[in-house]
Amino acid sequence: MNQETSSPQPYWNSYWAGFGLGLILLASFVIMGRGLGASGAFTTAVATAVHAVAPAHAENNAFYAEYLGDGSRSPLKDWLVFEVLGVFVGGFLSGVLANRLKFTVEKGPHINTMSRLILAFIGGGLMGIGAKIALGCTSGQALTGGALLNVGSWAFMWCVFGGAYAVAYFFRKQWI
Repeated sequence: MNQETSSPQPYWNSYWAGFGLGLILLASFVIMGRGLGASGAFTTAVATAVHAVAPAHAENNAFYAEYLGDGSRSPLKDWLVFEVLGVFVGGFLSGVLANRLKFTVEKGPHINTMSRLILAFIGGGLMGIGAKIALGCTSGQALTGGALLNVGSWAFMWCVFGGAYAVAYFFRKQWI
């Protein structure tokens, strides 16, 4: 194997990637009649798991019942579930094809792997809670809501970026 085939491919130009994402969002509206998002898929999976363990509880709970539907089809056939699965499969294939696939924990030199994983889990949990409070995840709010010029989505993204800049100073030392 020569050196060129084992070196990673360069990243895509961010402008072309953004243009492609915009085309995917447009296709989502045209084909599915709605935009992109991910939190609904996770909520559907949780509602289905709760229904498998405690059907009566899930059916009598307004939150879970909304995601379970009328019972005529599996909630896991919701297109958002397949969208999220496609993101995982597509990311994996992209890593393989660009020779960038490796199993590692990205972290700075001043933090150990376990602390990094714990902080990532806490951050992911907070993002999940925030997605339910905001009635959509960052992809749904920013991409779909932003494309529809939804004022709430634009305010949400300003808060996300403002919050990130506000706390970046305190976490920067972990990455340098």
